[in-house]
Amino acid sequence: MKLKPVLITLALALSAQPIFAQETVAREKFDPKRDAAKDISAAIKLAGKQNKRIILDVGGEWCPWCHKLDKMFHEDADVAKILKDKYIVVKVNYSQENENKAVLSKFPAIKGYPHLFVLDKKGKLVHSQDTGDLETGDHHDHDKVLTFLKKWAP
Repeated sequence: MKLKPVLITLALALSAQPIFAQETVAREKFDPKRDAAKDISAAIKLAGKQNKRIILDVGGEWCPWCHKLDKMFHEDADVAKILKDKYIVVKVNYSQENENKAVLSKFPAIKGYPHLFVLDKKGKLVHSQDTGDLETGDHHDHDKVLTFLKKWAP
């Protein structure tokens, strides 16, 4: 019965929580327990293999605008497609529990949340984006977000 251990391993692998937002059906949360440096390192390896850019989505569960942007990333078909095709998205938690100071100290200062950093496939900073510039009224603007994603895609 060698098949049983293989099935158990497969079941465990399929149930593991993915790092990247576009690989999930439900919205991945900002997790203060995650190791952002390891997540970014894994994203760099994957981005190199898939010739994609990396988006660091910096925010926290305390942030209503972070939830709005997450919702757009998952529910807006145009935005979700370009994210899936061109980017690896890594959530980087910023909260009282974990400010991720070591990781975020390598990037320009953040004035508000959520904040997006675009990295090339080797992990080099390409662009720092204040998401306030992507808003219209009480929501993130479809056209502004799509323009941003197209501009910085590989």
